[in-house]
Amino acid sequence: MFQDVLAALPLGIFLAFLFGPVFFVLLETAAIKGFRAAFALDLGVILADIVFIAIAYFSTTKLLESLKDDPALFIFGGMILATYGLMSFIQTKKVLHTDDETPEIRKLPKSDYFSLCAKGFLLNFINIGVLGFWLGVIIVFGPKLDMEPNRISVFLSSVLVTYLIVDIAKILLAKKLNRKLTPNRIYVMKKAISVILIVFGVVLIFQGLFPNQVDEIKDQIDEITPKDSLIGKLENFTNNKEE
Repeated sequence: MFQDVLAALPLGIFLAFLFGPVFFVLLETAAIKGFRAAFALDLGVILADIVFIAIAYFSTTKLLESLKDDPALFIFGGMILATYGLMSFIQTKKVLHTDDETPEIRKLPKSDYFSLCAKGFLLNFINIGVLGFWLGVIIVFGPKLDMEPNRISVFLSSVLVTYLIVDIAKILLAKKLNRKLTPNRIYVMKKAISVILIVFGVVLIFQGLFPNQVDEIKDQIDEITPKDSLIGKLENFTNNKEE
């Protein structure tokens, strides 16, 4: 279980820094209306994530069982993640040149936390790409967790908790971040993260199309990686825990 939590931490941190409408509205709300308002908005966002996770999990459990250890699994998951990244890459300019979101969030009553929570939920829920993201996560990581409901629950819960903790830090630093996030920097960071998603998806597709070649590459890496190195020690530690 502890290894599942550790495996979820990088994904939770990465998810917290995915730039989209939610990211910017969260910073805007924190800077203008304070911590409580931004936290209420963030709870709505996470609630939408939970709904999407439930939809993705219960609609794909049987599929995952049948595709376990099948190379097509990686192709399917890679296509979803690559498509999500491509959509984000294409829509970047449209998001940057749209100023509708800022006035809308300012019109909400400062004390109406329920409205802010509902807004966060809807802002995340209307983005069908989020469902695709969680579907890809479950398809990719489900078999690695042996399709055990308890392990999957721990993993996904750890992702969301990590995401929330990082978001709280972002809220507390919102004013400083707003001063540094110039339009040009925002544009570059959004493009870079989209490319990372595309590359990750392509790697998964390659792993599904050429599983033997991927295994050969892994074997070559194992041969050139000294067992007394830091990477070797980490691998040995992970293997011992799994045993």
